[in-house]
Amino acid sequence: MTTVIEDKATIDTQFDPIALAEAEAIRTRAESESEARRIEAEGKVEAEKIKAGEEAERQRIANERARMRLEKEQADHSAKVAEANRKREESERLTREARENSKAEQQVKEADAKKLAEAEDSWRYFAIAFAIACAVVALPVQMAAFWNKDAPWMVSAPFMLEGAAWVVLRGAAAAVAARRPHWHFRLIAWALAFVAAGVNLWHGLEAFDPATAIGTAVASIAGPGVWDLHEHGRIRKRDGVPTRRERRAEAKEAKRLAAEKAAKELREAERQAYREKGEREAADELDRVRREEFPEVHRHAWRLAADLGKTAMTDAIWKQAKLDVEGAPPGESADIIRMRNAAEMRVEAARQKRPVNALNKTVNAQRANQMPRVQRGPARKPPVRRSGDTQKYVSAARRQAAITAKGAARKQDGVAT
Repeated sequence: MTTVIEDKATIDTQFDPIALAEAEAIRTRAESESEARRIEAEGKVEAEKIKAGEEAERQRIANERARMRLEKEQADHSAKVAEANRKREESERLTREARENSKAEQQVKEADAKKLAEAEDSWRYFAIAFAIACAVVALPVQMAAFWNKDAPWMVSAPFMLEGAAWVVLRGAAAAVAARRPHWHFRLIAWALAFVAAGVNLWHGLEAFDPATAIGTAVASIAGPGVWDLHEHGRIRKRDGVPTRRERRAEAKEAKRLAAEKAAKELREAERQAYREKGEREAADELDRVRREEFPEVHRHAWRLAADLGKTAMTDAIWKQAKLDVEGAPPGESADIIRMRNAAEMRVEAARQKRPVNALNKTVNAQRANQMPRVQRGPARKPPVRRSGDTQKYVSAARRQAAITAKGAARKQDGVAT
């Protein structure tokens, strides 16, 4: 029975349009939701693909940037290494060149010193050789001059003269080496050389011909003279005596420096004169302005300067004169103080947003009427003082009133007298 009823209900349902519509709506809604889910899934998949693509692109760009940055860092590092190598090579090259130049300069100095030593040795050798040759030439005539068969030992006198000259010259060399006075050694050597020359000249003219006499005399002087020239050069080199060219250059430089100094002093004197002239003109202009603007103070200032024995009006004198005449230091005066007070009142009125005249109406305790006002009307009574009807004076006003009262009393006493 139940089965039959269900089958009948089913048959009835199959033909129910509302149920069919609802079923169709449910089926349509299910399809729509399924399609929406499919589309959503496809959208998510597509979004994931796009996101993955974008992420891959960002990663690619990041990798590319990292690669470029690494290449740049490598290039910078290579450049720095190359620059460091270049600087090192440059430094090594400069050091090598400096060493080579120093070595070359040292070699040049050594070569110059060697040449100088060789020249000095050569000069010394030839000076000694020339002196020996001169002695060989001069000694025979001197020996002939001193020869005496009765006194044969006198033949040693020429050796004494020539030898004495050379001994004294060696003494001069020792004095030069010890940095002692040497002029007297050289003077004695020259005196002995001239004595020997005189002997050769006298005996040569008497016993031989003039040529022999003159030649042997010159030989007696030339030998010690050349050696003395050698010692003279050594002395000048030791003492650092400048040559004639160096002395001329020093004198020229000193003359140039003196001219520059004189020109500089002249310019300084002109500048000083110009400054003094400007100061005088400024002082005259200031005095003129003071005379025109402050005639009374100006006259009093000059009187004060004359009284103090001053020939010029100093700032201290002007300050004292300004205080004496106007009672205020420079930069201040009664008019300036009034002007400042008026300006302050205007500023105060502007701050309070009130007219300036309203400030002047402020009651001042020291300027107000100190007595009570007179009673007005038909029955007028004189004012009567009562305790507390006026404000008390300030201490400064009381002192000033006392000073005024004392002054008036003294004047009355003087008039009465």
